Amino acid sequence: MRRTTSLRTAVSALLLLSTWATASALPASAADSPARPAQAPASPELLAAMQRDLGLTRDEAEARLVAEKTATDVERTARKAAGSAYGGSWFEAREGRLTVALTRASRTDAVRATGAAVRLVRYDARHLDAAKERLDALDAPAGVAGWHVDPKANKVVVSVVAAHRDDNDVRAFLSRARHAGPVTVRQSPAAPRTFAAGTVGGDPFYTGNVRCSIGFSVHGGFVTAGHCGRPSAAVYGWDRSYIGNVQGSSFPGDDYAWVNVGSGWWTVPVVLGWGTIPDRLVRGSAEAPVGASVCRSGSTTHWHCGTVLAKNETVNYSEGAVHQMTKTSVCAEPGDSGGSFISGDQAQGVTSGGWGNCGSGGETWHQPVNEILNRYGLRLHTA
Repeated sequence: MRRTTSLRTAVSALLLLSTWATASALPASAADSPARPAQAPASPELLAAMQRDLGLTRDEAEARLVAEKTATDVERTARKAAGSAYGGSWFEAREGRLTVALTRASRTDAVRATGAAVRLVRYDARHLDAAKERLDALDAPAGVAGWHVDPKANKVVVSVVAAHRDDNDVRAFLSRARHAGPVTVRQSPAAPRTFAAGTVGGDPFYTGNVRCSIGFSVHGGFVTAGHCGRPSAAVYGWDRSYIGNVQGSSFPGDDYAWVNVGSGWWTVPVVLGWGTIPDRLVRGSAEAPVGASVCRSGSTTHWHCGTVLAKNETVNYSEGAVHQMTKTSVCAEPGDSGGSFISGDQAQGVTSGGWGNCGSGGETWHQPVNEILNRYGLRLHTA
C-alpha cells in the first residue's frame, strides 16, 4: 500500500485502518510501561469530548486529567503500603484522588502518606479475587451478563440481564454464586455482545467478511480483538490491499489477537482522532484506576469518552465467557471491535464488546493491552 500525497495524509490513512493505532518512537514492554508526563496540555478537542461525554466543564476536565494522572502514579505505592490489608482501590472523581480499601486500620497512616484516601472494609482483595475465581468455574446461563470484584462495594458484583432476572437458570446460578463468597446482584439493561460487523465502507481492516478496528501499533504489527480473526487469517486494509496475517488469537476465554504488518504497510506512533480531536500520541500503558476517565476510538463511532467502571470482570457472551475484562461507560457499535481505549496518554486496551449504542448510550468492555503484550511478547510503540 503506497500513498502519493503528503506524509501526514499517509499517516492519517493508516490510522483510519488502525482506528486507534498506538503512538511511539521508542518501545515499551508490558511489564514496565510507566506513565510519563504529557509534553503538551490536553487539546481543546479532547477536553470538548470529555465535556460532552462526562458532563464536565472545561476547567473540570483539565483538573480531572491532572488528578487522574496523580492517582495512577499513587496506586502502585499505595498498594505496596497497604500490604496484605489491601482491599482494592478506585479514583473518586468528586474528591479528585485515589481511595484505597483497607482491612486493617494499622495500615492507614502508611497509605495516607502516599497521597491516597482510605476506607476500611471487611474483605481483602485476595478474598474477593478467590470468590470471583469460584464463580469463573461455574457455567453461567445467557441471562447472566458477567461478574467482577467491586472494591468500593467490597463484594463480587453479578450483573443479571433485567429481562431474565426471574429465569430459573439465573436464580440457580445466583444461588451457587452466593455460596462462593460475598456477592451482590445488579441488573444490566441488555446482554453483552461483540462489536464486529459485516463488510461495510469506511476505514477498517477486514478478515473475510468481518470489519474491525486496529487497537495499538506494536513493533512488527498491531493488536486487536480476538473475535475479529482466527490464527493465520489474511488481513486486508481499508483499501482492500493485503496487510498481513493474524499471528495469534484467543476468543472466547480471552479476546485479543495480533497481526503482522508488511506488504508496503507500516506502523506509526499515533492514535487516530477522527477529526474530533487531533491524532493522539501514546506514551505508555500504565493502567488507570477504577473511576478514571477513558476514551475510545473506532471505525464506526469514532471518538467517545466515559469512565472505568470495573476491572477483572468476567463477561458472558453468547460465544462463551471472556475473563479479565475492564468495563467502562463508553459507548460502541458494530465495527468498533478491536479499537483503542486510552486514558490521558496511556494505552488501556482493545474494544471487545458491550451493550447499547452511541445514540442512547451503553457500556463497553476492553481487554487490557498489557495482558496482550505479555501474552505474545510484543512491544508497544510509545512517543
